[in-house]
Amino acid sequence: MALLHSNKQLLFAGVALISFIGCLNPVFAVTFEVKNGNNTCIMAELSANISVKYARADKQMNTVLVALPDSATVDNSSTCGNVSVAPLLVVRFGDGHSLSLNFSQNASDYQVDTLSVTLNLSDSAVFVNSSSKAPMTVSSSSTGIHASLNTTYRCMSATQVTLTSVNVTFSNMRVEAYLPAANFSKEATVCNADISTSTPAPKTTPVTTATTAPPAPTTAPTNPTAGTYNVTKSNETCLLAKMALQLNITYQNKTTVFNINPVTTVASGVCDTNISTLFLRDGSINLTFVFMLNDTKKFYLSEIAVATSDGFIADNKNLTYLRGTLGRSYMCSAEQTLTVTSVFSINAFHLQVQPFGVSSGKFGTAEECQLDEDNMLIPIIVGAALAGLVLIVLIAYLIGRKRSHAGYQTI
Repeated sequence: MALLHSNKQLLFAGVALISFIGCLNPVFAVTFEVKNGNNTCIMAELSANISVKYARADKQMNTVLVALPDSATVDNSSTCGNVSVAPLLVVRFGDGHSLSLNFSQNASDYQVDTLSVTLNLSDSAVFVNSSSKAPMTVSSSSTGIHASLNTTYRCMSATQVTLTSVNVTFSNMRVEAYLPAANFSKEATVCNADISTSTPAPKTTPVTTATTAPPAPTTAPTNPTAGTYNVTKSNETCLLAKMALQLNITYQNKTTVFNINPVTTVASGVCDTNISTLFLRDGSINLTFVFMLNDTKKFYLSEIAVATSDGFIADNKNLTYLRGTLGRSYMCSAEQTLTVTSVFSINAFHLQVQPFGVSSGKFGTAEECQLDEDNMLIPIIVGAALAGLVLIVLIAYLIGRKRSHAGYQTI
């Protein structure tokens, strides 16, 4: 019998985990370990969001997002394998849900042969009014998770595996099977998503723990440069954002103000029917923006999270910023401050965002913020006041002129 172990680890990567009822929790990834006696054979550290489409009793289709919570545990069906049985990691979470990774190897590599997800549709807290109460199990053999033996598969970017009616989005992922020691190997096989969004690196690179602090600000930071970011789904843009961001962080009794550089920032994310997430990574800074779409077809920014490699983490999942209408974009050219917590806020400039209903990769009709409308109103008011003043002076002049003529009589 394999000895099983799991624990949770707080990561600095910018990923928002979604609870079973759609609320967002702090940025956690969970670490799992499978042992045979005292020998560790599988280690995995990951975040996972599971999007599930199911039929309701009223015959309507509904989509729900389920996150792998930090309370997830390794199931006792997990095994290190033997000559006839492949290594298997099975993770249990919630009310009867599970996610499993089945491994295989050849002379030089190992891979996840099969990803399986089992969901308990009778869990009414997640699958509200589901027409089926039976467990649903779906699998995929196209995971894209493979690495050289004696290296750790590493993928910090959000990557999606598509199954029938289910999409699994992994992020902050490190996994290794056939471990030669009791911990992750020092060498890593980096996923294509991480390589394509960073400086090109060889397939195998040393794994190190990032300790770089956020960049020190200048004495008086200039306004940030606007960058354009997008998220795609099925090769089509599903979220579009243009904004210049300046972060204000108070950490260890020091306030730091610095700008997000769009040139060095990597964007990724996930789109679904009623929730869209934008991840931005600029060096050691990770930002998460979560947008919700309500029943009245209005969207809003519901959560902002930040995490840095030196340990600063802040998150607020009860926001209602940047409100707009489905199919349209929210635009605000004026500077606005998005307060997240007492120790973290964002100054946003030249902002335009559309998290839902993007068509042909372009922003829809813009709905302007109140700040822009106020800024337009001020010159109108000033102009009207000046026009009124000129009119008053003119009337006074005409009245005075008329009285002056009335004082003379013809002789």
